[in-house]
Amino acid sequence: MYIYSFEQYLYPMQLLKELCSIHAPSGNEEPLKDYILSYIRKNMYTWSHTPTVYQDGELQDCIVLVFGKPKAAIFAHMDSIGFTVSYNNHLHPIGSPSAKEGYKLFGKDSNGDIDGTLRIVEGEWFVDTNRIIDRGAELTFAPNFREEGDLILSPYLDDRLGVWTALKVAETLENGIIAFTCWEEHGGGSVAYLARWIYETFQVKQSLICDITWVTEGVKAGEGVAISMRDRMIPRKKYVNQIIELAKQSGINYQLEVEGAGASDGRELQLSPYPWDWCFIGAPEKDAHTPNESVHKKDIDSMVALYRYLMEKL
Repeated sequence: MYIYSFEQYLYPMQLLKELCSIHAPSGNEEPLKDYILSYIRKNMYTWSHTPTVYQDGELQDCIVLVFGKPKAAIFAHMDSIGFTVSYNNHLHPIGSPSAKEGYKLFGKDSNGDIDGTLRIVEGEWFVDTNRIIDRGAELTFAPNFREEGDLILSPYLDDRLGVWTALKVAETLENGIIAFTCWEEHGGGSVAYLARWIYETFQVKQSLICDITWVTEGVKAGEGVAISMRDRMIPRKKYVNQIIELAKQSGINYQLEVEGAGASDGRELQLSPYPWDWCFIGAPEKDAHTPNESVHKKDIDSMVALYRYLMEKL
């Protein structure tokens, strides 16, 4: 049985709080990329094994860490949902944000910081603020990270918690790849070229999709990380069964998820012309794509523990 400590993985949460506060909607991942690169360069020499860091060039705003002799890769997306400002403070969605009167929005344009409130007029979305915002500016939910009992609540736990998990796995990883990706919330795109580059450069074709899923009638908060057997896409069953068998052996709490909708970076791997296997594994959250996403602390713990175990065994 794999032994792990709840407190060891969960605390302190300052890193997750900082990740959730960074403005990085799909298409503008650079601020988060810069933060993650700074964090990696500051901390990687304290990790059990030091990775080679790949970024820029043909990878655009993605980051790839390569440890030892990799046999499997973790994919975690950096971007979030949000809003693009159109004309006269009209908003277009980035991805699929939840829109509700009164949500606090923030961002920046050529005139400085933006602090506004979401308004809905005859079904159209607007930001209510004291001036006209530059066309093309992006807005995201205002940061509001907090702990309430057994829960972590914040905008953008999807997928900053996936990024945080991947960075925690990096602390002990000996052999493997961690890829921080872009555009997942608004159609994807980056994983297509990462799939090619990783497969052709390192001959790796096993993957784990480190993302956040939903609390549903079949997946409960506090009962362990969810292993998805399918979503809108259907991964290769032999590989998913292998992951489930390893999870059984680990002794770590997990749940099985079966859905007919939703997709993540695994979709691009499956549609690529390369023989990638993939399995989505993520903590379940309530109130997805709102300013009040919430995840149970036990599910955060089991998510990190299971990723560490699987990357040792694959």
